Amino acid sequence: MTDHILVTKNLSKEFKGFTAVSAVNLQIQRGHIHALIGPNGAGKTTVFNLLTKFLIPTSGSIHFNGTDITSEKSADIALRGIVRSFQISAVFPNLTPLENVRLALQRKLGVSYHFWKSDSILNQLDARAMELLDAVGLAEFAGEITAELAYGRKRALEIATTLALDPELMLLDEPTQGMGVEDVDKITALVKKVSANRTILMVEHNLKVVATLADRITVLQRGAILAEGAYAEVSQDPQVLEAYMGSAHV
Repeated sequence: MTDHILVTKNLSKEFKGFTAVSAVNLQIQRGHIHALIGPNGAGKTTVFNLLTKFLIPTSGSIHFNGTDITSEKSADIALRGIVRSFQISAVFPNLTPLENVRLALQRKLGVSYHFWKSDSILNQLDARAMELLDAVGLAEFAGEITAELAYGRKRALEIATTLALDPELMLLDEPTQGMGVEDVDKITALVKKVSANRTILMVEHNLKVVATLADRITVLQRGAILAEGAYAEVSQDPQVLEAYMGSAHV
């Protein structure tokens, strides 16, 4: 039997009569990179908001590691190991990368805001923070002010702060949005690297990135699943081609 880390059953969300997500059944296999794609307005971000409990489903259920988490709050979801990286960089611009990652580590340890902790504890956090910064190629920028980093490096830092929370399931929301080709290639390689020993569910508009990374793809249109499968299969589906405005290829 396939090991699914996350399963949704008829997940739906309505806003005053408008159905944004309609009976979505996802099965995310443990250890896979699973991409959620679709045209603008397809419901991708709404699905992410439902999974992380920023929105409450109108109907349906969400199961993580076999447990029904539909009624749990967003903080409980994070404690279970579901951590989301946002579409817009969500790091503290006036802190250094080292300080940003250390804050995330403090949150994971339950000592957030305990700035009076002993030097030995803070030094341990620094060592782990530097390991994470090194993993995303930012070790040499550890002491810089985050606001002064290039955009691609800010996104890499956001991935480092996400990793600091030790997620079992990472939700990446448009990780390459707004990037030039060189940064896209770097972040694509980084996502592949950090996918080791964890599961990633990503919303991504860049189909080259999806083709490179995704083990499985779910295509949404008007809030419902249009197609699902490997990229080679999905990219040839006539309904998918039509959904992407009649493009000759996806």
